[in-house]
Amino acid sequence: MVNINTLDPSASPLDYYGFELRRFREAAGLTQKQLGDIINYTGSMVGQVETARKLPTLDFSQRADAALCTGGLLTRLHPLVMRSQLPAWFQQVAELEARATQMNTFHTHLIHGLLQTPAYARAVLGVLDQSNLDDRAAARLARQHVFEKQEPPAFWAILSEAALLQEIGGKEVMREQLAHLLRFEEDPLINVQILPFSAGAHAGLQGSFDVYHFEYDPAIVYTEGYGGSGHPTANRATVKKCSLRYDHLQAAALSIRDSAELIRRVMEDRYGDQLA
Repeated sequence: MVNINTLDPSASPLDYYGFELRRFREAAGLTQKQLGDIINYTGSMVGQVETARKLPTLDFSQRADAALCTGGLLTRLHPLVMRSQLPAWFQQVAELEARATQMNTFHTHLIHGLLQTPAYARAVLGVLDQSNLDDRAAARLARQHVFEKQEPPAFWAILSEAALLQEIGGKEVMREQLAHLLRFEEDPLINVQILPFSAGAHAGLQGSFDVYHFEYDPAIVYTEGYGGSGHPTANRATVKKCSLRYDHLQAAALSIRDSAELIRRVMEDRYGDQLA
C-alpha cells in the first residue's frame, strides 16, 4: 500500500493527481468521508484516488473540482492521468490524437479504439491478459474525450467489412458495437465508411494505418506491429504514399449512407437485432 505521506507527486500523473486532491481536501478541512458524501462517492474511493491506487473518472474529477473550488485543476489533469495508463509505446499515439485536427484511419479486423464501446474494448483488451482490465479499458475509452473538445478533430474511419463480421465478445457485444457506429451516421465530424469484400484487391492490403493531420505541424503516419510496438513517422515520402493509399481506399469504400445500411444489415442478419 502507498503511504500518502510519502506519495511523490513527480512519480506519475496519477500520483500528482492524488497529491493535489489530498492537498485541496485538507485545505477545505474535509475528511475523505466528508468529501465523498459531498460528491456522492465513498470515502474509500477518495482515499484510493489520493493514494494512487484507483483511477479517477471524469465525473469524479468534475465533482471534486466543484466541491473543492480547484478552478478545474483535477478535470484538466484527468486526460493526462488516463493517458499515462496506456501502454508506454502507445502514449505517443494518444498525444497525436489529442493534438490532431483531422484523423484518417483504416482498420482491417478491429473497430478503431476511438469508436469502441466499453464491452467491445474489454473483450479486445482481455485477450490473453485479464489483469487490471477495468483500468485498461477506462484508459482506452478516455481517449474518446477528444470528440468533446471545443474544437474536435474531423475523424474519418474506413473499416474493412471483416471488422463487422469478426465476432468479438459475443453477439450482444457486437450488436451494441454496431449500433454505436450507426449513431455517427449524421455526425459531420465522425465519418464511418465500410470497405466491402466486393472491393477485391485494394490499397490497404498491407495492413491498418492512421494518418494524423495538424494545424501547423507535418502530418504523421502510424502503423502498429506485434510485440507491443508502434511506428509513427513524419517522413514526407511515407506520409505522401499513405495519404494516396487512403484516397484510393475512400474511393473503393461504400458511401457513408451505404456503409450505414451494410452495418444495419450485418447487425440484423448476423447478430439477430431487428431495428425499428
